[in-house]
Amino acid sequence: STQGVSSAASDVYKRQSVHDTPMPADTAQDAPAGHDIATALAAVRARITNAARRAGRDPSDITLVAVSKFHPRESVVAALRAGQMTFGENRVQEAADKFPPLRAQWPDLRLNILGGRQTNTAPVAVGIADMSESRDRAALCDAIARGADRVGRLPRLLVQVNTGDETQKSGVAVEDADAFITAAMARFGDAVAGLMCIPPVDQDPMPHFRTLAAMAGRHGLGVISCLLYTSPSPRDTERS
Repeated sequence: STQGVSSAASDVYKRQSVHDTPMPADTAQDAPAGHDIATALAAVRARITNAARRAGRDPSDITLVAVSKFHPRESVVAALRAGQMTFGENRVQEAADKFPPLRAQWPDLRLNILGGRQTNTAPVAVGIADMSESRDRAALCDAIARGADRVGRLPRLLVQVNTGDETQKSGVAVEDADAFITAAMARFGDAVAGLMCIPPVDQDPMPHFRTLAAMAGRHGLGVISCLLYTSPSPRDTERS
């Protein structure tokens, strides 16, 4: 839920799978398109709108990022036809195959590259992404800088903070985050757009969101991205 969303950030990103039901990787290629996706998107947008209004927020300040990993291009097209323009992928090569051919027909399409990744995929990610999330270590920042020099462009960047202190998840530790954010902003300037986190699946996400909002406010950053599990299984939304 986005109820109680802080007004400290101008943009709030809430992620949802292209389908609003669990979609195992081995069945994703058989996913239905069209009406089912449009219906799921309408339901999620209604929830976002209602939550934003309860929090005194303008729903247009909130961007829904549809996580399309494991789903074929046909499902992305169905979502685009339903008005969804921002997508999230964490498999860089899959994203590189899926999205560039769609940009000519849908120039407003936006691609977020999610999740921790090997540094050797950074040049490809930098070349195709509008936003690259989960910046959480110096080696990855180095790879992004090299990739940006190579391709001549730098996407917007989010620093991932491990607000739940979970060892199985990526992200800068809360106690180290301010120093890391300061260093990233010194290196990448305005390209550092904000912060992201993945709250523990069994906890109320709002304390984590508030921690992130306070941290973003200290650094004058306008984007907060929280991955929220809106289906029974986290497999649909959390990175592999």
